[in-house]
Amino acid sequence: MNLTEFIRLALAEDVGDGDHTSLSTIPADAQKRARLLVKEAGILAGVEVAQAIFAEVDPNFEVEVLMRDGDAIKPGDIVLTVSGNARRILTAERLVLNCMQRMSGIATHTRQLVNLLDGTRAKLLDTRKTTPNFRICEKMATRIGGAVNHRFGLYDMILIKDNHVDFAGGIEAAILKAVAYLQETGRQLRIEIETRNRAEVDEVLRVGQVDVILLDNFQPDGIRDMVRLINGRFVTEASGGIDETNLRAYAETGVDFISSGALTHQVNSLDLSLKAY
Repeated sequence: MNLTEFIRLALAEDVGDGDHTSLSTIPADAQKRARLLVKEAGILAGVEVAQAIFAEVDPNFEVEVLMRDGDAIKPGDIVLTVSGNARRILTAERLVLNCMQRMSGIATHTRQLVNLLDGTRAKLLDTRKTTPNFRICEKMATRIGGAVNHRFGLYDMILIKDNHVDFAGGIEAAILKAVAYLQETGRQLRIEIETRNRAEVDEVLRVGQVDVILLDNFQPDGIRDMVRLINGRFVTEASGGIDETNLRAYAETGVDFISSGALTHQVNSLDLSLKAY
């Protein structure tokens, strides 16, 4: 799903057969202005999405952008102004706010975590633990906050996790089947495999043929030992039970990437509003 498709589906969900409140109370030719106001400090995200929503609702809107994605914001800041047909401004209002509030909350939390990695080699990754049909915006928000996007979906990478390993019959079987599949289909996808203990890491090192080793639910000392064992032969990623309380400890192990589903599924939206003036 691209951004335009998302916006059209979201508008169809919200508007249905018409915004009957606006249709019944506001003259069809009324022209008004509104501004998007910040009510809570954080990192701004979703300005580009808002512009796309306004353009989809009414290409004749005049939108003046005063702040950009990634900017630090505080209460009282004005992000943008929009001028045009009053009914259509109200049609766009809730979708703009829903997207920007959620995205800004994600970007704010992400930036806080990224700052904890300062001075280490580790980069923060997002995950597929996203809101159905809103992934495009949530992934944009984590990137704005300073994280790196992991795979977008099931189609753009092979990530062999614990259930795949167990269903396939073990580490070696899963890797060899994935490699054969890529050869048979002519696809060029990176292969990452999840490991849960030293024995599984040893087996991956023996079999090879992957790009990334995911170290899942290891303690920081265990990650450090595995990073030394892998010794740069493969990219390394840590995951599982990592949050702001222990993120720095994991980053200091020398691991390449740290993934966190909490970037998108444990976040409070930032308070914004769209007000006429």
